[in-house]
Amino acid sequence: MCGIAGLYSKQPSVSEHLGEHLAEMLGQLAERGPDSVGVAIYRHPATPGARKLTLHAAGEVDWGTVTSELPYLRVDAHGSHALLLTEASAEEIEALLGARDGPPVRVVSAGSTIEIYKQAGSVSDVLEQIGLRAMRGSHAIGHTRMATESRVTTEHSHPFSTGLDLCLVHNGSLSNHNRLRERLRAEGVRFQTDNDSEVAAGYLMWRLREGDTLEQALEGCLSDLDGFYTFAVGTADGFAVLRDPIACKPAVMAETDEWVAMASEYRAIAMLPGAADATLWEPEPGRVYSWGGVPA
Repeated sequence: MCGIAGLYSKQPSVSEHLGEHLAEMLGQLAERGPDSVGVAIYRHPATPGARKLTLHAAGEVDWGTVTSELPYLRVDAHGSHALLLTEASAEEIEALLGARDGPPVRVVSAGSTIEIYKQAGSVSDVLEQIGLRAMRGSHAIGHTRMATESRVTTEHSHPFSTGLDLCLVHNGSLSNHNRLRERLRAEGVRFQTDNDSEVAAGYLMWRLREGDTLEQALEGCLSDLDGFYTFAVGTADGFAVLRDPIACKPAVMAETDEWVAMASEYRAIAMLPGAADATLWEPEPGRVYSWGGVPA
């Protein structure tokens, strides 16, 4: 069933409370996905020559000990997650993390502005642990998960990120993901789980690498992905939404002079300031919607 929420800020007054607004939206969607919650928030661009990596630990770790073995400029701990500012690549950091003893620690996002935090557990508990309400940012997407295609684990939770500053959340189910995963692996795309949604994220990354705009890559989903889905995709510049041609999974969008939002149910959007006066619509099947210049 799952729940999706996305929020794009047009004004500083919204950016200053972005995490708080998204937390309220996800709280309204908790019943749609009680197994886990995840967010991708875009904020605080990395300094030139550096990138931000979000790390997740599968067990209890001392982040000071973990990061003492890594090249970094700054570390911020958020419970089971840590944000690493580094001049090293994600691949270099992953290799160092894989060589250490102790609970597994992996990279869940990399880029100049993206930060991903996700965890199995209740929505309220996880959002409090990562401190989402205190976060400011330009835009964000989130997901509450009811596991139907894979196990209830943090690794299988959304968002999935397979490229710099790129992530995807998904409500629905893909029927050809195993075949498509093998095709993408042959193209050099790496996967961390057997989740069908990670394949969709990998497909977008591959299409972008081949020279497509995000809009073209999403349009390619309509012919290359079998199944039913509502996608929300985050990039460094904004976010985009796509429903499959049948559009059996619910979605609603709204826009004011201060923000653009999407959610699986209107009650999540109703939490936003000025929602009563927003322009409201249901996204059409098979049409790409985007904000923030993401298709360019």
